[in-house]
Amino acid sequence: MAYTSQSSPGFSATQPDTPAPSSETNSIPPPLISTGSSRFPPKFQQDQMPSPSIKTPGAASPANGIKTGSPIPHLSTPPGPPVFTSPIRPAAVPFRTSPASPQPVVFSSASSLPASTPPHFFNASSGLQHQMSDVSEDSTSVAESPNVLFSSQKVPKTKKLANVPSLGFGALVSPGREMSSGPQILHREPHRCSSCGAYSNLYCNILIGSGQWQCVICRKLNGSEGEYVAPSKEDLCHFPELSSSMVDYVRTGNRRPGFIPASDSRTSAPIVLVIDESLDEPHLQHLQSSLHAFIDSVSPTTRIGIILYGRTVSVYDFSEESVASADVLPGDKSPTPDSLKALIYGTGIYLSPMHASLPVAHTIFSSLRPYKSSVPEASRDRCLGTAVEVALAIIQGPSAEVSRGVVRRSGANSRIIVCAGGPNTYGPGSVPHSVSHPNYLHMEKSALNWMEHLGHEAHQQNTVVDILCAGTCPVRVPILQPLAKASGGVLVLHDDFGEAFGVNLQRASARAAGSHGLLEVRCSDDILITQVVGPGEEAHVDTHETFKNDTSLYIKMLSVEESQCFSLSMETKRDLKSDFLFFQFVVQYSNVYQADISRVITVRLPTVDSLSEYLESVQDEIAAVLIAKRTALQAKSQSDSTDMRVTIDERVKDIALKFGSLAPKSKIYRFPKELSSVPELLFHLRRGPLLGSIVGHEDERSVLRNLFLNASFDLSLRMIAPRCLMHREGGTFEELPAYDLAMQSDAAVVLDHGTDVFIWLGAELAAEEGKSAAALAACRTLAEELTESRFPAPRILAFKEGSSQARYFVSRLIPAHKDPPYEQEARFPQLRTLSTEQRTKLKSSFLHFDDPSFCEWMRSLKLIPPEPS
Repeated sequence: MAYTSQSSPGFSATQPDTPAPSSETNSIPPPLISTGSSRFPPKFQQDQMPSPSIKTPGAASPANGIKTGSPIPHLSTPPGPPVFTSPIRPAAVPFRTSPASPQPVVFSSASSLPASTPPHFFNASSGLQHQMSDVSEDSTSVAESPNVLFSSQKVPKTKKLANVPSLGFGALVSPGREMSSGPQILHREPHRCSSCGAYSNLYCNILIGSGQWQCVICRKLNGSEGEYVAPSKEDLCHFPELSSSMVDYVRTGNRRPGFIPASDSRTSAPIVLVIDESLDEPHLQHLQSSLHAFIDSVSPTTRIGIILYGRTVSVYDFSEESVASADVLPGDKSPTPDSLKALIYGTGIYLSPMHASLPVAHTIFSSLRPYKSSVPEASRDRCLGTAVEVALAIIQGPSAEVSRGVVRRSGANSRIIVCAGGPNTYGPGSVPHSVSHPNYLHMEKSALNWMEHLGHEAHQQNTVVDILCAGTCPVRVPILQPLAKASGGVLVLHDDFGEAFGVNLQRASARAAGSHGLLEVRCSDDILITQVVGPGEEAHVDTHETFKNDTSLYIKMLSVEESQCFSLSMETKRDLKSDFLFFQFVVQYSNVYQADISRVITVRLPTVDSLSEYLESVQDEIAAVLIAKRTALQAKSQSDSTDMRVTIDERVKDIALKFGSLAPKSKIYRFPKELSSVPELLFHLRRGPLLGSIVGHEDERSVLRNLFLNASFDLSLRMIAPRCLMHREGGTFEELPAYDLAMQSDAAVVLDHGTDVFIWLGAELAAEEGKSAAALAACRTLAEELTESRFPAPRILAFKEGSSQARYFVSRLIPAHKDPPYEQEARFPQLRTLSTEQRTKLKSSFLHFDDPSFCEWMRSLKLIPPEPS
């Protein structure tokens, strides 16, 4: 199997993703940690993840926590609470509504199993058949945690079928995601396999007479110090780890040597705002409004620091109550130890609890003044790198806190939030104002390395750096991205410093971030992990003194947050003989309360011989997200994106070839009906902002790509395929396919595309002032409700039919106006009720759209018959 390595900073060793015939190989390549960058030290590409959409006939599927057909409980904006109504569609229509939060099959988290599905015995080892107990529900159920979503609920036994690269097999893992019910919590040490290090779980076989348990990963028999001795198998169900697919082992009181918990005043990790002072007046006014709102929203116990940067670095002092006072450091070079010592040991207060410094913070923000010189935005001196160095020193505090091996440390990650309006052009980590500078390429390379080093330094100090950019000035994303990425933070672009920027400022600061995260992945011996994409680095942990046969993959998490997600690609090493495959995911981290957590998630998947049974178990949306992440990983430039669109075409054709059927008397391969929504999801991907030409600037594409590679299933799915909701009479909403036929002049439409939400008002509706105002209010309320916990917060744009901004909306819909009437009506049954005049009017509004439709694309791939003449 061939691998290619990349040359930019970080690590990437990825196998080509273009579909190719499966072949046997004797050598097994190592698992790959991918970030779209270079080789060692390994790095990853960097959200609430809903559970998988399980294909259950007749089962309702909620959308963003709201079931189709049921009222939205919290909406109160006129004209009343919007509700969804399910449109009637023919069963044969290939489009399937794709709600953002598919319903999981969740294993009970109670301490005992439901009476309706009692535990049972089965033969895992012939010599122990009469006394071994398997405490799982039954031998065929899939008890999958919503933190782990597999692309299929069953695995083919034949290697050739399981490893078809065009479809692939893998999982989306969100180790930090919290559920409303919460996991089972155990305040004791776990039982672990003495051979491979796996944890005891609900699938273990147990000798109830002696309390010994058999590891599901390596099959070794282990002791439990008599804890699992029980008179009957039912008594074992009172152990949470034997009755739930996910448990948390919690150790309160830190056991790390030399650790003394910080005092209560330091328990809340500090937030330092690093603010660009080279802003013009309109941008500054918006920024000031966002900053004032931000500090009013912060917890009173949160410690805040404020730093401004331009040609110098200004560190604001909270000890001065009546005026905005700051100590100033030069920005042309890194601060010297003496200058930092004078700053930190001086009389100033640079980090202060919000309850004691709120008036001072308001005074500081009100005192900010716009940039006075006539220098263009892109050419202004900005010493962003030096400012972040100073912020790290302020957070670390006096060295007196580190003496005789005793370290005082707050329980969670500290956070630096950079508010940037332009590129870093002065001091360390900077690049010249102009890309035509004769030494630009060398200086750019040096800046990249310096920024990445600074990000690693921040991570070592348990500090996350988020960079929130706004305005029209290019910020040179490739230079800033390594700083955010290496520290475990994010970089987000905004149109201005207004509403969306302010919301993201608040959500960035409110994200609960654990520290010292380590993700362990263990699988049955038949499974090979071929690639990992996510916000972390490969960790080299030597556990062989304790567990001699530990073959697990270890991943160092740069931070532990709810919105994070790792994408794992897997293959089977050989034809499968066993009836089940086992997967165990363990994340170890310290939470904000300084407790050490070990979260253990165990999943069992059955293996099958039947092709139809396997295809029926494939989770279309999860499979599409995994494919999209593997594809976006390689789309580092516009030319790469063009190549990846071709790869998508080849992938769809190969899936039809491998899993479909040849139509009678035809050369057309019918796409498998079990995977009917995959082509449409991938069509959205190839023409959307990640691979298409919707986004014009490469900086925007780069930011979206990095967000997508680390995003949860929910956000990833929305970034691939937008969700279309049409407003109806009475404040209801009808979910429709994201096609341009939804643009009906008498209606309002909400389009959720992950990082953007658009509200489109038809011309006829907009002409009726009262009705349009009510519809707009309902649409905006719905948009805010759907995205209330999303980070980054999307921008919400509203516009009327025919306006220049409407292109944002139109470009994200699949054009279907040129499709034959029978295909249009299949997707939109409402069209059958339109008169000839209404049809002509509808058709005339699309005359300027020339993009190929989904049906035209499928015909070009020879996957549906040609249009009858």
